[in-house]
Amino acid sequence: MNCFIIETEDYSLREIAFQKLIQKKGFTELSPSIYDLENSSLENALEDLNTYGLFSDKKIIVVRGIEKYKIHDDSNEFDYLIKYFNNPNPDCLLVFEVDKLNNTLKLSKELKKYCESVSIDYSSKAYIKECFKDYQISQETINLLDEFCLSDFTKINSECQKLKNYKIDDKKITSDDVINLVHKKLGDPRDLTFQFTRCIGLRDKEEALKKYKELLQYQIDALSILGLLGSQMRIIYQVKLLVKKHLSDKEIGDMLGEKEFRIKKTRELIAYYTEEDCLSFMRKLSDIDLKIKSTDTDSNRELELFLLNI
Repeated sequence: MNCFIIETEDYSLREIAFQKLIQKKGFTELSPSIYDLENSSLENALEDLNTYGLFSDKKIIVVRGIEKYKIHDDSNEFDYLIKYFNNPNPDCLLVFEVDKLNNTLKLSKELKKYCESVSIDYSSKAYIKECFKDYQISQETINLLDEFCLSDFTKINSECQKLKNYKIDDKKITSDDVINLVHKKLGDPRDLTFQFTRCIGLRDKEEALKKYKELLQYQIDALSILGLLGSQMRIIYQVKLLVKKHLSDKEIGDMLGEKEFRIKKTRELIAYYTEEDCLSFMRKLSDIDLKIKSTDTDSNRELELFLLNI
């Protein structure tokens, strides 16, 4: 049966999967009819599936946004869809493009029962290499571009086009080109905060300074980062004491008034700190906070000095 689901929030990754699918099924010569359920109806798509084409019996029908579709008691559209699944048109390729299915809903269960999920297991670095197949680019430069884009296929696609246009004459992409032309994508600040705290625990001054600079890119000022660090040290110390009592993440979270996720992430950090480390860092951070608030000292400079002396 030619019914498929492509499930991903990344537009470029979705497009890659779609192109590979139509190539595999032998539908590459056809243009798809696209039905976005935000401004169209499922009924229109179903009618198209059961209508003969003017120039070819084959068709590609793409339905977008069905994960937001609501099954109403007075609607026959869903029943028609199930009937189609039970008696599909072999000349039609039906593709549902979704961001994320809620697997607890009846609609999602029926879609996964009748439709084959398209595997989306593509390497971002392999994709970059393919984008520059007519250009010279080293593996080191590919790795750097992937790092700058955080393996985001949509951003990779955009940045690859920019680099190709810029270097269209010599067709050679270097690491300097990436550094000078690609706007580095910012990751989740929560993940960056944990990485920053881990670097301090490891006494990795160079990497800690690097993570500090990255945090500043989120428009977080030095004084706020100081407070963030103090909070991290305090909860690391508390979790270190409580894990000795063999409590679960949820139990610790309930006791400290924190979400279970934060406790789980903090558990990953406690191995890098002794109890004495936590107390020492909390005292130093408190002293820096007092100095900044009571004098005209540069908060950024004080934090950098702290990191250089960890």
